Amino acid sequence: MADPSSYRPSPGQIPDSPGVYRFRDEHRRVIYVGKAKSLRQRLANYFQDLTGLHPRTRTMVTTAASVEWTVVSTEVEALQLEYSWIKEYDPRFNVKYRDDKSYPYLAVTMNEQYPRVQVMRGHKKKGVRYFGPYAHAWAIRDTVDLLLRVFPVRTCSAGVFKNAARTGRPCLLGYIGKCSAPCVERISAEDHRELADEFSDFMTGRTGTYIRRLEKQMTDAAEEMEYERAARLRDDIEALKKAMEKNAVVLADATDADLIAVAEDELEAAVQIFHVRGGRVRGQRGWVTDKVEAVTTGDLVEHALQQLYGEETGDSVPKEVLVPALPDPVGPVQEWLTGRRGANVSLRIPQRGDKKSLMETVARNAHQSLVLHKTKRASDLTTRSRALEEIAEALDLDSAPLRIECYDISHLQGDDVVASMVVFEDGLARKSEYRRFQIKGFEGQDDVRSMHEVITRRFKRYLAEKERTGEWVEDDSTAQGDLGASGDGLDGPAGGLGGSDDGLGGPAGGLKDDDGRPKRFAYPPQLVVVDGGQPQVAAARRALDEMGIDDIAVCGLAKRLEEVWVPGDDDPVVLPRTSEGLYLLQRVRDEAHRFAITYQRAKRAKRFRASPLDEVPGLGEARKQTLLKHFGSLKKLRSATIDQICEVPGIGRKTAETIAAALAQAAPAAPAVNTATGEIMEEEEPGTTADPSGESVAAGAPDRRRGQET
Repeated sequence: MADPSSYRPSPGQIPDSPGVYRFRDEHRRVIYVGKAKSLRQRLANYFQDLTGLHPRTRTMVTTAASVEWTVVSTEVEALQLEYSWIKEYDPRFNVKYRDDKSYPYLAVTMNEQYPRVQVMRGHKKKGVRYFGPYAHAWAIRDTVDLLLRVFPVRTCSAGVFKNAARTGRPCLLGYIGKCSAPCVERISAEDHRELADEFSDFMTGRTGTYIRRLEKQMTDAAEEMEYERAARLRDDIEALKKAMEKNAVVLADATDADLIAVAEDELEAAVQIFHVRGGRVRGQRGWVTDKVEAVTTGDLVEHALQQLYGEETGDSVPKEVLVPALPDPVGPVQEWLTGRRGANVSLRIPQRGDKKSLMETVARNAHQSLVLHKTKRASDLTTRSRALEEIAEALDLDSAPLRIECYDISHLQGDDVVASMVVFEDGLARKSEYRRFQIKGFEGQDDVRSMHEVITRRFKRYLAEKERTGEWVEDDSTAQGDLGASGDGLDGPAGGLGGSDDGLGGPAGGLKDDDGRPKRFAYPPQLVVVDGGQPQVAAARRALDEMGIDDIAVCGLAKRLEEVWVPGDDDPVVLPRTSEGLYLLQRVRDEAHRFAITYQRAKRAKRFRASPLDEVPGLGEARKQTLLKHFGSLKKLRSATIDQICEVPGIGRKTAETIAAALAQAAPAAPAVNTATGEIMEEEEPGTTADPSGESVAAGAPDRRRGQET
């Protein structure tokens, strides 16, 4: 590991002008390429105190052994040079997008004497016009088969073309009218090239011209009583319309645009691009990348633009590029795109209308692409085994942690504090063993204390089972507590120890299943992971120590910097960026966070829907609805007398007295207010009101849903 101060240039050596810089390692390999408006200011950021750097940046500067730079005139030149050097050196610390598949294109080889229409993959060639990309090659062939009726361009290979020219006989397509047969000179090279140009124009979205021209020719043929020719033209029009229908209209104003969306987490990102031409989606593609450098969404967009248009010119760069976030600064990138196209290019974030709706569709595709990529990566047995081995090595465990449990605390500004426990076995989620907890030992927000309570309650159940089977003899040093099924504080009947797939409670019971096997709380993990840093890890370790459990390892994963913390260490364990072990820990942590926040939201929604009538014993849902329907609102029911309540069918005097007492004890809240209009809703249930999103909000109280959930 190199010390950055050993190769830091003096500030006077670095020019205060735009440029591109390269970090090299001890073997002179380029490991990072970057650009800057001011080289002096940018490079100074890399040579500050290492503790102030992002972990990925810190890894890069300690791997490097030297830095060099090249001065350019403008930021646009810096952008172009950065792209060229990234392509040339393939630096390990730069974002590099990987195609999630090799996409096929519809290509027209305008660089040949007789242009050919064909399916092409791989790198683009000069002088060839490309359309797409398409999801499948068969989709291209279906489109071409329809269009050849109107634009009979050559589709045969060079060998077939030369053989037909030698024998003087065209191929089958020439005989059935789907090729103009330039091989036997039925059409001149100039006319055939014009036909290829028309084919290309139609594919770029200029469809109306050809449809109208064919319709006029059909009408003229019918007026001249050339009915067979009119019928052929009618069929040609139908073929063109059918080809157009394969790409539905998504933008009514016939826009030419590319829409780029990004889905990302702390370690990876997926990019999806929709190519819209003439208002229709003409192609789609996607990339995934490891986030090996500290990048924002705008940075990811900039890298995507470089990869997408770095080798494109002219109409291949559309008039409009819609993105989820703008690069910073946006001016040089927009100027660079304009230079590639040769005309003005609009780079912006869609705000409303059809374009914003389509961008949401692209974003969903990006999210699904990222999920699919993670699923494929997680399902590989070899990868999972390597991940577990890397975790064992990093945490100095005796063996791979085949069972990992992860815990997360969730609340909304200190309210509805809950926790989750997720289980991964052999690197795969075991959703039937997920559990959830309500924090009942205290009120308010204290993640450390909450973590201590959850770990204590979970492993008390483990010790109870060990004691029941005789595997554990409890001594004075072991923590005491109520280990009863209903006293552990878990949510759901009898502690929520059921084995339902979603982990949200289950059938009542003790520590045994119906078939006599121990409940799954009886099985200990080899590793406990907590969502958090040093304080949470220390709390979890302290809880285990208090119960005398010393054979279960503990670590924490801090979300902000992806650092792995172990008990008693002042410095975190930094796993390599490419580590499968880090990827598995992150996936476990994210799943615990998702499960916890889902439960927390459900509890909050239930609390908002609470009614004083819920506290009346023996009053079911049907009779509550009958009461509210009879009186019209809870406010009118509250002001009703006992005799008036008795008039409701099914309500006796004793029940009416209980209802009146329950409503009298529940203090009336402020009148409900429509949060959209400010109108006082007299007839609504006091204390709550429905906002436009469908959730109830306490009247007169701040909308806590806008607070931060953790």
